Amino acid sequence: MARTPSDDDARHVGRWIAHWAKVQPDALAWADAERRCTYAEADARIRRGVAWLAARGVGRGDRVGLWLGNRGATLEMLFAAARLGAMVLPVNARLTAEEVAFQLDDAEPRVLLVEGAWRERADDAIARQSGDAPSVLEVGGGRPGTAGADDPYEAALAAAEPSDQCEAVSPEDPVILMYTSGTTGHPKGALLPHRKTLANSLNAEIYFGITPRDRVLVVAPLFHSLGLQILALPALWAGAGLVLQPRFDAAAVWRAIETEKISYFGGVPTMYQRLLEALDGPGGAAGPPASLRFAFTAGAAASPALIRAFHERGLLVKQGYGQTETSILTCLDESLALDKAGSVGRPVAHGEIRLVLPATIEGPVEGWRDAAPGEVGEIVVRGPITMLGYWRRPDATAETLRGEWLRTGDLATRDDDFDVTLVGRAREMYISGGENVYPAEVEAALGLHPDVEEVAVVPVPDPEWGEVGRAHVVAKGGRTLDEDALRDWIGDRLARYKQPRAYVMEKALPRTASGKVQKHRLG
Repeated sequence: MARTPSDDDARHVGRWIAHWAKVQPDALAWADAERRCTYAEADARIRRGVAWLAARGVGRGDRVGLWLGNRGATLEMLFAAARLGAMVLPVNARLTAEEVAFQLDDAEPRVLLVEGAWRERADDAIARQSGDAPSVLEVGGGRPGTAGADDPYEAALAAAEPSDQCEAVSPEDPVILMYTSGTTGHPKGALLPHRKTLANSLNAEIYFGITPRDRVLVVAPLFHSLGLQILALPALWAGAGLVLQPRFDAAAVWRAIETEKISYFGGVPTMYQRLLEALDGPGGAAGPPASLRFAFTAGAAASPALIRAFHERGLLVKQGYGQTETSILTCLDESLALDKAGSVGRPVAHGEIRLVLPATIEGPVEGWRDAAPGEVGEIVVRGPITMLGYWRRPDATAETLRGEWLRTGDLATRDDDFDVTLVGRAREMYISGGENVYPAEVEAALGLHPDVEEVAVVPVPDPEWGEVGRAHVVAKGGRTLDEDALRDWIGDRLARYKQPRAYVMEKALPRTASGKVQKHRLG
């Protein structure tokens, strides 16, 4: 049998693990805090997962909610759902009950798998729903690291008869519904099809040089594009082994790399700063373990100084760039990692990128003009790596998908070799600790406060998180506001990373003649 899946198996994400279960049944598929699964064992668990989902009415086009940490169950349910023609809905572990309730109402999953330790928050979210509640299955028994009879998920798998059901799918059928922060006050669900998942895996195979001999450490959350679509799924496509850690801890990362003979891992720049500090601190190693071929960073631009610091300690850090809607878009060639440190590299093989002058991009595609080297342009992309659109958001889809092209909203320059350097965002989103934050969503939450007249949120530099939010708030006439009241108000409405770190009380917000808030004047 071929090393990688045949064309038919490759185009169907649900068949990937079954392929490797035949080719290398005893090789490690994934290991989490509870168990280690070979490809044969992983396939057997997926077959039981198929039966369990089917018994609960999950079929083509249905959604399976996954409010889980970094554990094998996330992957098992993704591949099981794919075999039924369904899609998974990864839920951010950091969201509040109110935020999760919105996604449940919007996506209407038939079932929801949730960490037992988070069951109380899940019940709160379901109670806040306006629609039908999903069937809930706890994973982990309420105690991290719990397995066996005390784990309802394990009991459910054990009671299910393995099923060989595997429905035919089209490359355009969605396999993942992943929500991104909304520019209009609510998140949007990006529909990610089988062909995108394959194309992204092929790109990663090219730029990471993945083989079945690789061991990949996944610390980035599986509910994010980096952890799931850039690290985990491409590694499993190529038959590599995954080691999943439930949370980021710099010392634990270095230990896992040493003991598991990890060949590469990926994270956001804030992780790398802490990894560097742990490496150089008391008890730190003389350098990165020899098994480590490279590390990959994305989610925000890493500083040239950080990349050079690791290079001096013997570790190549590759820089890349992507989005939930596209996954990997560019990757910097390792031979240029130092000479062009700070660049996010050239376009991937399975995708086409343009930088379009902002003055032309709002018009018809036929009138778009490309930015010359050194000029700022908005990144647009077409090809098999793009999403289908936004779930039940035709207006947002039409705004982002322009014919064959997807607008990223990111501004960049390029050099003569088409190595890309990010310079900002056309749409106000900023990145805090690797998490995308849209001011409109934060402003909408603060604007619900009965004493708030209007609010504008702007990003400000932060030495630890890269950027954090600062809210400029105008109180309604005759009323008073204080920072503590606003913090309490937003505390259970938005995840911590979205909450402003500072508040400024204003008499009025600066505006243009047409009434638009001039955020650049909010110094």
